[in-house]
Amino acid sequence: MGSLMNSPIFFKKAVGSYSDGWGEVTDESRRWENAYRDRWAHDKIVRSTHGVNCTGSCSWQVYVKDGVVVWETQATDYPPTPCGVPNHEPRGCPRGASYSWYLYSAARIKHPLIRQELLAFWRSERKTKEPIAAWQAIVEDPNLRASYVKERGMGGMVRVSWDEAIEIIAAANLYTVMKYGPDRIAGFSPIPAYSMVSYGAGTRYLALMGGSPLSFYDWYCDLPPSSPQTWGEQTDVPESEAWYYSNYLIVWGTNINMTRTPDAHFMNESRYNGTKIVNICPDYCETTKDADWWLHPKQGTDAALAMAMTHVIFKEFHLEHPEPYFVDYCRRFTDQPMLVRLDAIDGGFVPGRTLRASDLEGAEAISDAEWKTVVWDELADHLAIPQGSIGYRWNQEEGHDLGKWNLRQQDGESGAEIRSALSLIDRRDDVVDVHFPYFGGIHHEGFTGNIQSDDVFSRKVPVKKLDLPSGSVYVATVYDLMASYLGIDRGLGGKSADGYYDNVPFTPAWQEVITGVKAEDAIVLAREFAQAAAKTKGRASIAVGAGVNQWYQTDNTYRAIINLLLLCGTCGVPGGGWCHYVGQEKIRPEAGWAEYSFAKDWVPSVRQMNGTSYFYEHTDQWRYERIPLSDLLSPLADPSEYHGTYLDFNVQSEKLGWLPSSPQLNVNPVSLAGAAEAAGKETVSYVVDQLKSGALDFACTDLDGEANWPRNLFVWRSNLLGSSGKGKSISSSIFLELSRASWARSSEMGKRD
Repeated sequence: MGSLMNSPIFFKKAVGSYSDGWGEVTDESRRWENAYRDRWAHDKIVRSTHGVNCTGSCSWQVYVKDGVVVWETQATDYPPTPCGVPNHEPRGCPRGASYSWYLYSAARIKHPLIRQELLAFWRSERKTKEPIAAWQAIVEDPNLRASYVKERGMGGMVRVSWDEAIEIIAAANLYTVMKYGPDRIAGFSPIPAYSMVSYGAGTRYLALMGGSPLSFYDWYCDLPPSSPQTWGEQTDVPESEAWYYSNYLIVWGTNINMTRTPDAHFMNESRYNGTKIVNICPDYCETTKDADWWLHPKQGTDAALAMAMTHVIFKEFHLEHPEPYFVDYCRRFTDQPMLVRLDAIDGGFVPGRTLRASDLEGAEAISDAEWKTVVWDELADHLAIPQGSIGYRWNQEEGHDLGKWNLRQQDGESGAEIRSALSLIDRRDDVVDVHFPYFGGIHHEGFTGNIQSDDVFSRKVPVKKLDLPSGSVYVATVYDLMASYLGIDRGLGGKSADGYYDNVPFTPAWQEVITGVKAEDAIVLAREFAQAAAKTKGRASIAVGAGVNQWYQTDNTYRAIINLLLLCGTCGVPGGGWCHYVGQEKIRPEAGWAEYSFAKDWVPSVRQMNGTSYFYEHTDQWRYERIPLSDLLSPLADPSEYHGTYLDFNVQSEKLGWLPSSPQLNVNPVSLAGAAEAAGKETVSYVVDQLKSGALDFACTDLDGEANWPRNLFVWRSNLLGSSGKGKSISSSIFLELSRASWARSSEMGKRD
């Protein structure tokens, strides 16, 4: 430090000169330079990443001196990309670069904290009782329990030792298991991809105990339900490197520059290839500045724009001037050729379910016939059962369906080559009126509807008439139904759009009323996207994210966008397809991680519970639902079949096994095996008999019954109420009894011990 302090003494340094006085010779110590050298000195380098509300998992070199992080640099040893493609590295952003500040922040909690009232009760009871008995004495005394529960949300946390904190948690868990059952214990932690070991530590504990790990991807609305609805899987999308291969990239409702900062360079570098980038976003965001074109529809109206683009692409690239690549792709890789039964109603028909092999003559000889779809074969001019439907997945045995779980154009039963017909228009037996519901005319706050003449419209559809064992039925292809639904004039008569500027669902002019996007812009965008996909055999893509996904009816909005991609043959093509991004859900060592996280080495299955149902039910948000069931009901549906509340349908789904249920039963599940043994029955038979008799019931049928309350909740790696809690005021009052939420009914408050 002395050298630093003496360095400013300027006039005492000179001891001579040179160059006729133009230069000066000084006598001074240069030890002060060591301060700069020491600033970058370090004892070791460790590999790490940052969890700054981001799942990028960027690799960083962390430099440590005397046990303290002194600086960091981005790692540059990622596996190389193919020749001519930019490397992934260096990955990182300013948020990550400053992460080490959090480690030494005064706001970081470094020790266990507990509510002081609860700690006082605990220490008092522990003087004379064992841990479980002490916890029992507290929570079974209404006055003691209420006195600490009502203080939640008011501060008052005090420091406690790790040993004492662990003992309290263990006592609470064991008491809950013994009194109510392990399924009254749950845990919530968000996406595991950025800290797999931490996530797995908590879920493993819950799995071994019989508790319920809660899902996260659906609860904070990052999971796009359209993905399992369309493909039966969960967001299997391209990595960001694929953006570089794309020739036309629409960034739709996702802010790549902000939320995928380490990957954004692939998007920007793709422009060296001539890629056009279009940003669809209501507001001017970070990604907009790097786009070639910015469209800003009114928020929440994206589906209307996508439907109008679909209208243009279907009309121009499938019907008027069929693009061979698009037609072949839809024939082989989509459900467009599948036959759909038409159900008769007054004045016409409505689309029913798909035609199945079980509907045909000789179905008893076909394995899993109810799960096999049917097409019309152009080569044989007859019905065919194509390979690849879900019915061919399971019975993989010689002589049955071995080797038929694929999309080859073959009849799965006869083995004959087929050519699935996309349309029946040239081989139709009749043309019928098919009715479709229309929801676009509903006006409400924040949405401008496009009122049409009715909430049901009819379209002409070409059909085949089939004589089945159950009777005669009309069938149409998905392709023909879609063309009619879009209002495209195919010369079949009836009402259809006269052109793009006719205000008929789902023309570009129709969407302009709803979205505010000019009809001409929608037309140009659809044409450019389809032309790029046609010329490159599918290398056009759409990146979507939370800006679209976290709106109501996101499944329909996303599927409208997916239609564009499938009609243009982009999915499965490098540089093409849909790219849903609201984080990084990929886990490279998934098999081993799942074994560890869910204790598969000890237990065969885990009580996984979907977080959406869990919080909707147990925070009593269903009591305050403001959207009536009738608002979601199709005008073509029978209202007598749909009555009650949304909760009634959720409960029905749990009872039918379509959804998980936790807590599951209105008794302690630990007691069931003993009760069954006492009754002289197998446990499964005993439970079924008890449910049938009504002696046993699902906990979800009486959510406010104290025996059915969820009692213990672990939250780690998450700010559940602050950032993930839908209906925060309701959650705070009923779930936790935070005293600030004074409006809630006292009888419903504080379900958590």
